[in-house]
Amino acid sequence: MNITPIEIIGLIAGFCTTFSFLPQVVRTWRTKSVDDISLRMYLLLCFGILLWLYYGISMQSLALILTNGVSLVLTFTILVMKVLYGKRARQ
Repeated sequence: MNITPIEIIGLIAGFCTTFSFLPQVVRTWRTKSVDDISLRMYLLLCFGILLWLYYGISMQSLALILTNGVSLVLTFTILVMKVLYGKRARQ
């Protein structure tokens, strides 16, 4: 993998978009409230990020691999909380 100036821009951009999910993870974790989170949206988002990660690996792009790897963990965490906390609310 070659770290070029454009790859550095990609890392910065990816860092910004990736960590935009962190406040939602923290808020959902603290409040255990998932009523306003769309299950379909997060399923589609996780699938799209997984595809971006695959693409990044195939292109050997450090920016795509790192940022989409972390994004997938964060969005999947929200998805899991949606399923778990949503079941608790229905009981």
